[in-house]
Amino acid sequence: MMKKNNQARSRAMKRQVKKRSRKRKLILFILVPILLLVTATSVYALNMLNRAQTAVDNAYEDDGRDRSELRDIDVDPGKDHVSILFIGIDQSEHRDNEGNALSDALVLATLNKDENSVKLLSIPRDSYVYIPEVGYNDKITHAHARGGSRATIDAVEGFLDIPVDYFVRLDFHAFVDVVDALGGINVDVPYEFTEMDSNDQKNTIHLFPGKQEVNGEEALALARTRKLDSDIERGRRQQMIMESILDKAVSIGSVNRLGNIIDAVGDNMATNLTFNEMTSFISYGISGDLNVETLNLEGSDLYLENSVGQNIYYYQLDEPHLAEVKTILKTHLDLMDKTEQFGTDNAYLENQNETNLTP
Repeated sequence: MMKKNNQARSRAMKRQVKKRSRKRKLILFILVPILLLVTATSVYALNMLNRAQTAVDNAYEDDGRDRSELRDIDVDPGKDHVSILFIGIDQSEHRDNEGNALSDALVLATLNKDENSVKLLSIPRDSYVYIPEVGYNDKITHAHARGGSRATIDAVEGFLDIPVDYFVRLDFHAFVDVVDALGGINVDVPYEFTEMDSNDQKNTIHLFPGKQEVNGEEALALARTRKLDSDIERGRRQQMIMESILDKAVSIGSVNRLGNIIDAVGDNMATNLTFNEMTSFISYGISGDLNVETLNLEGSDLYLENSVGQNIYYYQLDEPHLAEVKTILKTHLDLMDKTEQFGTDNAYLENQNETNLTP
């Protein structure tokens, strides 16, 4: 009975994932290289390519690791399956939070070279997980404030048991600058809402529901608001915005805007990817048969009392669903051993054990 229930759960999970599966020529994880390298097809290719390389070189940030502790050997994104953690932060001078900003958006991308496929996992900012940097459980958004990108990477690796090979950290103001450099993007606003602008001026952005073109400030407001839904829905809106940016970036009719786009991304980005490593991801987008699946983490509301008697909200991850997501990502990165892949009660393993015990 338990085995049948597990099989039923597995089938349901596969159907759920399949429903969320969408093919894209260009997707979130190649936002940076596409914006920086799309210029290669223009008459200004050499000049713009050099400008792009300079932007990436200036954005390089060592995370203090030779490689993930969950890797036995170094990986090469040109030939290996790898992962990239995208960290969106809302950092600004008027908030006086430079260097200790919270992470407002976390997306883990796993890339399978053989299948030419990508899986994007959105991680809710309030997820209640262990933060190695501080030694206790807390909202994962606090990891960046405690120890920057490295602390966030350690926290993600800890609760997912998935190696994070690379990271890309983007200031949310990149949304404003890039969208404005593109002349606006087309989005589908789900409901009417008001939101603060990038300078934290309350109720300065007012959007109505429906498909429309938005500027940079409006795009940022749509990406950050969560008054009327949840972190899960906000993650989906952020994915929609990134896709809209990509669509506009590769369809613009004038190369005159490309320099501003490169500057906007370069000024608001930090990454441990080198320029050559970044260019290796372009093959995913130009093959014409890229398969992309978006995943979310199921959970429930959790309130815990702090030291001064306040009830603090957290997002409690659903453990069975988390286990299934881990399996999906590990399989995609080809990290599953036979025990994990088939289960300890699987007939395959039983036959293998009997074979090994035979004299």
